Amino acid sequence: MEIIYICTNLKIIPTMKNEKNYLIVKTFGNKSADFVKCLLIRRKVFIEEQSIDENIEADEHDAHSYHYMLLLDTSKEKQTPIGTARWRNTDKGIKLERFAVLKEYRNKGYGTIILDTILKDVLPLNKPIYLHAQDSAVQFYLKNGFTIEGSNFLEANLKHYKMNYSNKEKAGK
Repeated sequence: MEIIYICTNLKIIPTMKNEKNYLIVKTFGNKSADFVKCLLIRRKVFIEEQSIDENIEADEHDAHSYHYMLLLDTSKEKQTPIGTARWRNTDKGIKLERFAVLKEYRNKGYGTIILDTILKDVLPLNKPIYLHAQDSAVQFYLKNGFTIEGSNFLEANLKHYKMNYSNKEKAGK
């Protein structure tokens, strides 16, 4: 595994590039070119596929969130952004949000890679970790150490569940 360095609007972050030829880029806030690439993925998934109102998809929390983007080596010269997510501090703990993987790359483990990377970063903060999962993603989160809290509710006109991270061993694998 080789370590490469990614320059973000925050600082230079050492990032792992592994044998599976992907890279995770991390950035903070909504001012970088990497953030714009995250927005493009979110637009395709949430606005175009799921018909979520674009006025609520990009929100005021983007400015104070940590954004992650998975780049896949699609050729020797090209890395394609295929997935993204963000996390932010709230008064209830760490909230994971906006997980999106482009349709043609789903069910290939890339969502788990993004989730595991975020968990490795937030677990040392020793705060509760939670998210609002779309009904279609609940099984994914259950398999990855989350539990459901309470009844379902509507968010962006889609059924969601609040889920809490309970498997502290997950990110250590």
